[in-house]
Amino acid sequence: MREIETERLKLRYLKADDAQTIFDNWASDPEVSRYMTWNVHTSVETMKAVLNEWLKQYGKPGCYRWGIELKETGELIGMIDVVEYEENNVPQIGYCSGRRWWNNGYMTEALRAVTAELFNDGFGELYIRAVRENIGSNRVIQKAGFEFTGTIEGPLSEAKPHIVTVNTYRLCR
Repeated sequence: MREIETERLKLRYLKADDAQTIFDNWASDPEVSRYMTWNVHTSVETMKAVLNEWLKQYGKPGCYRWGIELKETGELIGMIDVVEYEENNVPQIGYCSGRRWWNNGYMTEALRAVTAELFNDGFGELYIRAVRENIGSNRVIQKAGFEFTGTIEGPLSEAKPHIVTVNTYRLCR
């Protein structure tokens, strides 16, 4: 994994001192966490513990995790990473950003950069998912060139056991 620059963004390694910004900009926002696999963070201490675990994973094979920073201001506005590997070692991408930066094309720009990076690293296929009702995220995925492959019904995660419909997408090199 290397840092990536796009026209407006710097995709960079996260740092321990990012915890407060992550908490303030998106992890504490119930609207951001609404369609995520995790529940809203209620304290910066929780965010620090989660971030510490993420930082331990850097350097391990298969770890792809970037903070999304605006070049213009240097502000950390979101993150994007490989959340898991499907069968045959196919990466599944996940992302989120603070509400203040929605509908500006930032996530589409970040997703396109990450897909290019993963293809450059030799992956031939990528997956991504979004809850059907998350219109904005589904739009981002489609704009980045992913092809709709179907739906899955089930819980988002152990933390969110209610049943939802999730759209699945694929992108091939």
